[in-house]
Amino acid sequence: HALGVLRDGVRKVTVVGRRGHIQGAFTIKEIRELTKLKKEGLDVSFRVSQEELDMGMTEASLAELEGAKARPKKRIDKLLREAAVASSLVIANANEREVSLRMLMNPVEFLPSETDPALIGSVVCERTRLEGKAGEQSAVGTGEFETIPANLALLSIGYKGLCLPGLEGSFDERRGTIDNDHGKVSGEDSGGLYCSGWIKRGPSGIIGTNIQDAKDTVAAILTDLEARALTKDNDTGSPRGRLGLDTLLKERNTRVVNWESYAEIDAAEKEASRLRAEGQPREKITSIQDMLSVIS
Repeated sequence: HALGVLRDGVRKVTVVGRRGHIQGAFTIKEIRELTKLKKEGLDVSFRVSQEELDMGMTEASLAELEGAKARPKKRIDKLLREAAVASSLVIANANEREVSLRMLMNPVEFLPSETDPALIGSVVCERTRLEGKAGEQSAVGTGEFETIPANLALLSIGYKGLCLPGLEGSFDERRGTIDNDHGKVSGEDSGGLYCSGWIKRGPSGIIGTNIQDAKDTVAAILTDLEARALTKDNDTGSPRGRLGLDTLLKERNTRVVNWESYAEIDAAEKEASRLRAEGQPREKITSIQDMLSVIS
């Protein structure tokens, strides 16, 4: 697994974005956690370039910072600029662990390691500039290149939700999300259908954001359950809710992992014989077939 690749640990992480920080999908919570790495005793520095922040401040970017809905972006801009000033006052140490946030850099080529051609050695990035109107800016190459040393490259090209068949009337193609009211899918023909997570609000946030998001959707489900809005038969006469789901799974001959079965998997992962070190809470079972094999 990943341990074989990471070996002695990670010394430096460089997060590269093709556009500027104003166009980033990250949240203030995510950036704040990066700025606190050193303070939390993790001995990891966070670095961001004041020059790259300024390069992304086109007239269109300034326009994107206007209006009531732009407040989160303004807070991110302020936090990153404070971090840029703080990092500029600290002399870089080659042996120090570091997380760098780079803007207006487009990866264009992976180069092999000089010692082992089967491994990556560096990433070639092209400097970009922003073009377009507010809300629709794109990254355009400038012909200027920079090579960043790397032993591992992880691709993150973004996320956009896709419409499921039958949801065309409730899907926002531009945002890639399902129109909803606190998780309850909008539309006349979508009774009993709910959504949560990125398909509900778009690709942003951290684990805590998803928890609150899920609670919001569950509250909508409970409200409908109390109003008995989910127990009525639909046009086909099939039952809704849990009974309808159980019936459908049985018709499809689908093997179900219920709560009791999950508890068996949970217990198996915590078995002392599986643990690699003292104090380790569990050793995850990574194969679905292996998970199913421990269920009685």
